[in-house]
Amino acid sequence: MQPGGQPDMAQILAQAQQMQQQLMAAQVEIAETEVTGQAGGGLVTATVKGSGELVALTIDPKVVDPDDVETLQDLVIGAISDANMQAQQVAESKLGPLAGALGGGGGLPGLPGF
Repeated sequence: MQPGGQPDMAQILAQAQQMQQQLMAAQVEIAETEVTGQAGGGLVTATVKGSGELVALTIDPKVVDPDDVETLQDLVIGAISDANMQAQQVAESKLGPLAGALGGGGGLPGLPGF
């Protein structure tokens, strides 16, 4: 604070710039992070990047049954959903401290509650 109770604008701007740099670094780190989800006890695995890009899908031949395609489809969807949930948790853990510094509740796109 400056004399007279006025906030030091230069200090506020420096803090905002530092938070912006931290946010950008966290976003890059999240986008490059890969997480793997699974379904059916690991019979189907899906790997996604923090950006949401599906980069790998592995299906154990034991679950490939031409007479039961629906089960395989459910397992694939389950594995991708699990991987996306883990990617969301990574994003929340990396951005959570920054969201708190921003006052919480308002304004990190794509992150409910941040």
